[in-house]
This record gives sequence, C-alpha cells and structure tokens, in this order.
Amino acid sequence: MREATRSRTATFTGSAPTAARGSAGSDSPSPPPAEPILCVRDVHRVYRQPRVSLFRPPSEVHALRGVSFDVLPGQRFGIVGESGSGKSTLLRLLCALDHPTSGTIEFEGRRISGQPERRLRFLRRRLQVVFQDPMSSLDPRMRVRDIVAEPLVAQRHPDPASRVREVLSDVGLPADAADRYPHQFSGGQRQRIAIARALAPRPEVLVADEPVSALDVSVRAQILNLLTDLVEEYALTLVFVSHELSVVRHVCDTVAVLRHGELVEVGTAAQIHDQPRHPYTRRLIAAIPTLRRALAGVTAGDLARGAVGGANARFEPSSAPTEGVMDSPASEEDQTQ
Repeated sequence: MREATRSRTATFTGSAPTAARGSAGSDSPSPPPAEPILCVRDVHRVYRQPRVSLFRPPSEVHALRGVSFDVLPGQRFGIVGESGSGKSTLLRLLCALDHPTSGTIEFEGRRISGQPERRLRFLRRRLQVVFQDPMSSLDPRMRVRDIVAEPLVAQRHPDPASRVREVLSDVGLPADAADRYPHQFSGGQRQRIAIARALAPRPEVLVADEPVSALDVSVRAQILNLLTDLVEEYALTLVFVSHELSVVRHVCDTVAVLRHGELVEVGTAAQIHDQPRHPYTRRLIAAIPTLRRALAGVTAGDLARGAVGGANARFEPSSAPTEGVMDSPASEEDQTQ
C-alpha cells in the first residue's frame, strides 16, 4: 500500500499496492494504477444557523473544510474522528444524501455532487449504506422479507424472494426470519438485517456508518467479523466510518483521520497506528484502552487483595488493626459477658 503524503492543501489518495519491479534487466512494465471508484476533491460543507437577530447575519458552521481523497476499487477505507469532526456529514455527501457547499465528488468518473435525484439512479444500486442504529433505519411496520426486498423491487429484480432467502443466509439468519418484524430481533440481529438489505442489490461500494457503536460489546466482534467476511465474499469496496481507531484498524487497510472538518492524516492502517505523524492521531492512539495501560503500576499484591479499581472496587483491602487493641486486657464487664 503506497503511503500518502500529508499536506494541508494536498490531495489524500489511498492507493492500491503496486507490483514489485522485476529483477535488473527485466523489461516487463508495471501495471497501470487503478482508477479511483470514489474521488473527493476540495469538499466544503457549510451549514447556516437560524437567524437570531434582524440586524445580524446568521452564523455559519463549517462541517467540512477542503477534504480531498480517493478510494480505490476493493479498498477498505476507514474514516475516523471524534464526535463533531464531520464524519457523518462526509458520509452523507459520499452517498449523495446531501450536497457540498463547494467541491466535487465523483463515482467512477461521474459527478454525483449537486446532481438531481433522477441522475443518481445508477448510484443507488451500486452504493449502499448501513446506518448506525438498525432500529431507526428499519421500518417497524414491514416484515423482514419486505425490508430486504425493497431495493430489489425498485430495480425490478426477476426473483426477489430467492434473493432475500440467499442474503439472509449470508448474514447468518434463519429462513423463518423473513416472516418476522424488526422488534422481534435483538440489536445484533437487526444489524444483520440492515446488512442484508444493503447487500441485496449486489452493490459495488458499501458505506458503513459506525455499524457497531449501538450494539453490546459482546456482539460487536461478531458483526465486525461478519462484515469483513462479506466484504471479501462480495468483492466490495468498503468505506467504514467510526470514532474508534481500534475498530477501524481491525476492519480497514487504509485510514483517514478527520479533525474539526479537516483531513489531517491518511495512510495504511499499520502506518497510522505504528508511526502516526499528526499530534491529533497520536492522541487518538493514546486514548485506546489497553490492558497494559490499565495495569500500569499495579502489583501482584494489589490483584490478590482486590485493590485494583480504587474507590469503586468490589472488594477493598481490610484495614489494619489499631495498634495495641489486641494487647489490651479485657474489661471486667467484657469478662463477665
């Protein structure tokens, strides 16, 4: 994976690995670089706040500032940043659910930013989204078979029922799940339904907006492993958005770091984790909880006494007896009792 250089005005490009050069004297040419499937160039997004005074102009919020990067076919591209960094805004722009204030976004060389919906029909089949909260993204009045088949019906699929059975099996749900409603499933199962709906029309690009942040910790690993397996099975290009760098590193091969609407660093997952160049990236890595950091300064005696955890520990070490209490003679009243 070729490293991308960082500059405030530079374009960040996540590129596929290039073929190694042959031995000395070899005349075999290297293959041409792949064309990006998603191309983002100098994208700005400004929101206007409601006017609070007739004598003052409305204030503006700059959600994105000059964001530029490329996503190559087959790449697993992660976008990481804290809350308010502009991740969700960028995702909406990539899916053409919103339009940038300035700049361009292209899908396979065709501009999708600023286009009317009638010119984006080709994009709706080839790019699908998995949203953060599965319960709010699934219609509670529809059965699962209708939810998953909805994009197939819109595209006039010849046999939606068989495709629904196939994709439900791919995400690990039984066949009878098609006759049930979303509220009859757990959070992890609902997210599997959302993934099945996104995969039903066989897209080329899958965009995942923090797909495990609303799930229990015990279920997160299952959904992440399922998503990784399906990306390989369907030969998808993945754009994965999260505020957890450890999760992005597990899923993606390329990582872009977003801060206050600006892209501050991009590179391979190993490079970002092992050799971060921007101070903000280093702070994100330092915030990742690790067992070694949690046990720093803890001795074996602390673990044996259960003293780890401070005031909130379940068991606190017993206090030492007051000096001289055990040696003092009992009073006559105590002896008579």
